[in-house]
Amino acid sequence: MLDQVSQLREKMLKKKSGVLDLKPIKKTRVLAVTSGKGGVGKTNFALNFGLSLVEQNKKVLIFDVDLGFANIDVLLGQMPRETIATMIEKDLTVYDIIEEGPNGLLFISGGNGFNELFRMDDLKLKKFFQELGTLQGQVDYIILDTGAGLSYENLRYILAADDVILVTTPEPTSITDAYSIVKMVHGKDPNVHMKLVVNQCVSLKEGQRTAANFKQAAEQFLGKEIGTLGSIPNDSHIPEAVKKQQPLMLAYPSSESAIAIRQMTGEFLQLRMPYKLGLKGFIMKMLFK
Repeated sequence: MLDQVSQLREKMLKKKSGVLDLKPIKKTRVLAVTSGKGGVGKTNFALNFGLSLVEQNKKVLIFDVDLGFANIDVLLGQMPRETIATMIEKDLTVYDIIEEGPNGLLFISGGNGFNELFRMDDLKLKKFFQELGTLQGQVDYIILDTGAGLSYENLRYILAADDVILVTTPEPTSITDAYSIVKMVHGKDPNVHMKLVVNQCVSLKEGQRTAANFKQAAEQFLGKEIGTLGSIPNDSHIPEAVKKQQPLMLAYPSSESAIAIRQMTGEFLQLRMPYKLGLKGFIMKMLFK
């Protein structure tokens, strides 16, 4: 039996050769997970949120675009054969660099050279995003694990995505930096859909209070409505899972944090958010903005 990556590759080869008549493609949503600063658990959340979506029978690909600090593969304990960096160097297809993780979760590792992506010539950049575009309709969600902070590259990903999840903690500096993200993004495009996740909470009440204060500040000073997905407790199982190089959802599926992430996934799937142009729209914005 072919694994998921091989199936995708074979399907696209048949499509290009005219052998296969594909059914009307489904919509692929692009979701950016970001944060105002490092150390708030953004990548861990992106990984486990992706696995929680897989539990709900969604096809998910995590795209590690954290410039210079790509570490989805480290959390999974899997050494990628190829990365975005080697794709550019070797002129590979996107299917050559997709890896299959646990439970059929797909991921693309950025690699150490990924920060060269936006410095390449226009022809190579266009080819890269055209390759990425072949995933349209092949997965339900592409989750972008962006870098922390307000770099030029991060801002482009956030503005081009269908949905944005902003991860913060109750710590004042984390909240301040997260607010800066909202302020900058709102100034560029007031229509960006942003949802807040409060991580590393001592209690449910702390998470609710942090989210309520954040929402109030955004509405009062920016006129921006921020939704919330919920909060994740400060759970000792999370660092234990990191040490094991296993996702929390698999290493400790009954932990408080894993349960909280599943609840957030349920909330997310029930949202009726406007559909932009999915992966096609994302690529158009990345190429022409």
